[in-house]
Amino acid sequence: MRAAALGSGAVVVLGWPWAAPRYFVFLASLIAINAIVAIGLNLLTGYTNQLSFGHAGFLAIGAYAAALLTIQAPLVPLPATLLAAGLVTAAMGLALGVPCLRLEGLYLAMATLAFGFVVVEAILNLDWLTRGNDGLRVPAARIGPWALTTDTSRYYVVVTVAALLILAARNITRTRTGRALLAVRESEIAAQASGVHLAAYKTLAFVVSAFYTGVAGGLFALVVGFLSPDSFDVFLSVDFVAMIIVGGLGSILGSVMGAAVITTLNDSLAGFQSYRPLVFGAILIVSMLFMPGGIASALQKIQPRQGDRA
Repeated sequence: MRAAALGSGAVVVLGWPWAAPRYFVFLASLIAINAIVAIGLNLLTGYTNQLSFGHAGFLAIGAYAAALLTIQAPLVPLPATLLAAGLVTAAMGLALGVPCLRLEGLYLAMATLAFGFVVVEAILNLDWLTRGNDGLRVPAARIGPWALTTDTSRYYVVVTVAALLILAARNITRTRTGRALLAVRESEIAAQASGVHLAAYKTLAFVVSAFYTGVAGGLFALVVGFLSPDSFDVFLSVDFVAMIIVGGLGSILGSVMGAAVITTLNDSLAGFQSYRPLVFGAILIVSMLFMPGGIASALQKIQPRQGDRA
């Protein structure tokens, strides 16, 4: 049953550009990019209980790093560009994660929120490099002799990278590192008593989360083709947090589902921006009241019931 579902999903994902209108191919690429960010944030928040409202800042760093590298060194292969964007962002995650080790709860959330504002201000003030409010146009990336000039070509690149990062995240959560991160979430005292180095694993979670978001930022620059500081405001960070709450904390599949729901909802409410906070607030309240574990937890509860009926 599970294999059939995975096969059907793969067919839909691979065939989507040939069956859907061009705009929906672009939207699917954004969903995949946001899913990568949500997975990275879930590895931080869902697995070590460190709440971050600064992932829009990490996304901006990755996006501008990839864009500037593409502009200055157009012969650099796309995989190397994405890797560089991830590593630059991971370095920033390390720089932020170490000072934040002593912070918890609201204080950590406020510190990461401030980081997001600092990144946006840095983009505005470094206008000689980032073009500030004028925005930065990103040239089409290339894979060998092929230029990624169509939504379909960019879609397949984004989906491929997302699939690789999903597999990597699943492997991380199933290793000793993943179990240590979960132990930190459940009880820091118990985890430390079991030999888990709290500072090392908390910092590692920040670095890995930032790396995922940096790669997503590079893909965002590739897909959108134009970067502006307005694209990375605090509301984007709130959207990322909403994705992992709606999808399910501590769930890779839930991160993907939450990204799909929130991204689609954002697109649907594009013409009703004044109602957007109301709708999002209502969704979060309903989700926490009736699905405290998110969509992934709700699906896990439904599946055994279906098996009992069979």
